[in-house]
Amino acid sequence: MASTSQKTSSSSSPSVCCSKLNSVSMSAASSAASAAADKVVDKSVVGVSVDQNPLTEVSAKLIRPIDSISDATKPKGIPLPLRAQTSHPLDPLSATEIKVAVATVRAAGATPEERDGMRFIEVVLWEPEKQVVAMADAYFFPPFQPSLLPRIKGRPVIPAKLPPRQARLVVYNKKSNETTLWTVELTEVHATTRSGHHRGKVISSVVVPDVQPPMDAVEYAECEAVVKDYPPFSEAMKKRGIEDMDLVMVDAWCVGYHSEVDAPSRRLAKPLIFCRTESDCPMENGYARPVEGIYILVDMQNMVVVEFEDRKFVPLPPADPLRNYTPGETRGGVDRSDVKPLHIIQPEGPSFRVNGHFVEWQKWSFRIGFTPREGLIIHSVAYVDGSRGRRSVAHRLSFVEMVVPYGDPNEPHYRKNAFDAGEDGLGKNAHSLKKGCDCLGYIKYFDAHFTNFTGGVETIENCVCLHEEDHGILWKHQDWRTGLAEVRRSRRLTDGKIEAEVKLTGILSLGALLPGEVRKYGTTIAPGLYAPVHQHFFVARMDMAVDCKPGEALNQVVELNVKVEDPGKDNVHNNAFYAEEKLLKSELQAMRDCNPLTARHWIVRYLDLMLEVRNTRTVNRTGQLTGYKLVPGSNCLPLAGPEAKFLRRAAFLKHNLWVTQYALNEMYPGGEFPNQNPRAGEGLSTWVKQNRSLEEADIVLWYVFGVTHIPRLEDWPVMPVERLGFMLMPHGFFNCSPAIDVPPNTHESDIKESTVVVAKPAQSELIAKL
Repeated sequence: MASTSQKTSSSSSPSVCCSKLNSVSMSAASSAASAAADKVVDKSVVGVSVDQNPLTEVSAKLIRPIDSISDATKPKGIPLPLRAQTSHPLDPLSATEIKVAVATVRAAGATPEERDGMRFIEVVLWEPEKQVVAMADAYFFPPFQPSLLPRIKGRPVIPAKLPPRQARLVVYNKKSNETTLWTVELTEVHATTRSGHHRGKVISSVVVPDVQPPMDAVEYAECEAVVKDYPPFSEAMKKRGIEDMDLVMVDAWCVGYHSEVDAPSRRLAKPLIFCRTESDCPMENGYARPVEGIYILVDMQNMVVVEFEDRKFVPLPPADPLRNYTPGETRGGVDRSDVKPLHIIQPEGPSFRVNGHFVEWQKWSFRIGFTPREGLIIHSVAYVDGSRGRRSVAHRLSFVEMVVPYGDPNEPHYRKNAFDAGEDGLGKNAHSLKKGCDCLGYIKYFDAHFTNFTGGVETIENCVCLHEEDHGILWKHQDWRTGLAEVRRSRRLTDGKIEAEVKLTGILSLGALLPGEVRKYGTTIAPGLYAPVHQHFFVARMDMAVDCKPGEALNQVVELNVKVEDPGKDNVHNNAFYAEEKLLKSELQAMRDCNPLTARHWIVRYLDLMLEVRNTRTVNRTGQLTGYKLVPGSNCLPLAGPEAKFLRRAAFLKHNLWVTQYALNEMYPGGEFPNQNPRAGEGLSTWVKQNRSLEEADIVLWYVFGVTHIPRLEDWPVMPVERLGFMLMPHGFFNCSPAIDVPPNTHESDIKESTVVVAKPAQSELIAKL
C-alpha cells in the first residue's frame, strides 16, 4: 500500500504503527516505509529482588507499584526458592546478553578470516520448552502459580533452578557467503559479565546450505553508494538530465526467486532508482520521481555491480507540486487552523500494572516479547475467572510474515514481491517514538535492543508505547417501561476479546509513464506517474492453549458454517437457518478459506477424550465445551495464476487458514530463509503433508489475511490509514458476559451540557418506546 520513504528495497509496504491487544493498546511505530504488524518490546529485565524474600518484595520498574503479595497468594506447603531468578525464560535478550552472545560466537571462529567475515543478522532468545515456562511461572516469578508444578504421586516436583537462558544467532559470513545458526548458553555470570567474564558457552553451530539470510540496513547503504559511484550509471542519469548524484536515491530490493540466476549461491539485489528535485530539501518526497528503464544487479557479498543495462529511455516525471507531506510551508501549503487540542487524561494513572515484561490488566495477564523479525510477541495470555482461577487462552501470539505482491507484469514491478519479515524484519523497522508519538493518554514506553550488522548492540529508545484506549460503548440497555438505562464504556479487553488490528499507511510505490501512456495495471496519480495495483498479506501465528495446563495437548478446531434449512415440514415459513459444525480432524483437512456467505468461523475448543465425566474445567454451565473462536475480518486471496513466481515462496497464501500440530522448529510459514529461496512450497504447505491428527492436539492456528489495494488519488502523497485484522472471541468460554461487572463511568457528571447539543425529551409514551 505504500512504497517507502526510507528503504523501499524490501518494503513496498505501509508503515504500521499501532498494535492492539484490545484494551491495552501496544504501539510500535515502524518506519514510514515498511509496514510491520504490531510490535512491542520491554527493555527491563527485572524480576524478583535477589536480596529479599521473593514473595514479600518485588523489585521492578512499574507504572503503578504492585502491592506486596499477601499470605493468601503464597504457595502453601512449598518451600521458597533459595535465590530468585533475574530474567524470566521468555524475557527478550537484554543488551548485555546480546553482547555476550556475539562475543562468544566471535571467539569461536576457527580463523581470523572467519571472525572478520562474521555479520550478525539476528540475535534472539532461544525460547525454552513450555514446561520450563510453566516451572518459572509456578515457582520463580510472581504471581506464583504452584498448580503449574509437575507432580509425582500427588506431590509437587520442586525445581532447584531454571535451565540457563540461551541465545540463537543467525550469522552471515561475508567472505565465505555461508549462513550459520549458533546456539549460545548464557548463565547468570555470563549475562552480567561479572569479573570481566564476557563469554557464554557454544551449544551448537550448524551451517545451513543453499540459503540467504535477510538483508541489513548497512548493506542497503553500501549498495546505494556502490551504484552511485558506478560510471555507466552516472552516464545513464546524465541522459535523463541529472548530474548531481546527491539527488539520486537507490533502494536495494531483494531479487526474490524467479529462475536459476537468482539462486542463493550469490547474495543479490536489484535496486529501484528515484530522484529528488532539490538537493537542499532533505524532506522532499523523492519517491515522486521514479527512474525507469535502468536495469542493475548488485552482488551484495562483494558489493559490486555485476550487471547493468540502460534498456529504455523514459523521461523523468515533472515535479509534482502535491508530492510533499511535511507541515505547512515546508511542503508549500498551509495547515488547517481550526483543529482544537484533544487531551486524554488519567488523573489516577492507568489500570494496568507492569513488572518487567509481565503485564496485568483487569483480569488479563500476559508477557511481552520482541524479535527483530516478528516485532511484538504476546506470551502466556490468560484470564483470571473467579473461582475457576487462571485460565489459559494462548501460549504465543505474533505476526510471522508479510508479503506484498504487485499486479503489474512490466519491468521492474513484476519483481516487487517483498517478504517484509523474512527478507528484512518487521521489528528492525521500528523507530523511536521520541520523534513523534502515535499514542495518547498515560503511556508506558519500552526500549528495543538488537544487534546491528557488525555485532554491536543498537537500542531504539521509546520504541513501543503501552496505553489504554477508550473504545466507545461496551454494552447498553434501556428499559422502555421504566425509561432507565445501563451503559458501560469499553476499554476493549473487558469483553474477553483479543483483537489484532493492522493499520496500513505510507507512500505509494510509483512507476513512470511515457508521455500519453496509460497503464491498466495501476492508477495515474499525477502527470507521468502511476501507482501499480498490489496486495498486502499478513500471517498471524497463534499457538493456542485454550483452558490447557502446561504439557497438555487437548485442543481441537471446529468450523462453523450457517446453513439455510431446506423447505419442508421443518421450515414451513422458509425462514429457518442454523449453524453447522464440522471437526477439522487433520492438517490437510484444515486448509480452509473464509466464506462470508456462510458466516464461516473457527473455534478452538478444550476436549479431553480420556475423561469419562466432563468437569467444570472442560465445559461451561450449559455443558458445552469451552472455546475461543477466530472471527475473520475483511480478507482476500492472491490475485495471481497458480504458476505465479512469488507463489513458489509464498504457497501459504493459497488459503486463509492453516492448522498444525505444534512443532518447535515450525515458526515461519515460508521457511526460515525465504530470501532467494529456490525450494518451492517450503514451510507450511510442506509441513501439513505430514497430515498430523488435530482431534486432540497442541494446536497452532495460522491465519492469513490481506487487502487488495487499487490506489486512489487520495492515497497520495501519504495514504490515510486503512484498517484490517481479526478477533479471537470467547465462545462458551465464560458462563455469561465477562463484561457485566465493569462499573459505570464515574465521570459522567463532568460533561458540560453547554458544549453538547441535547435532544428534547420524548413527549409521548409511543415516542419513548420507539
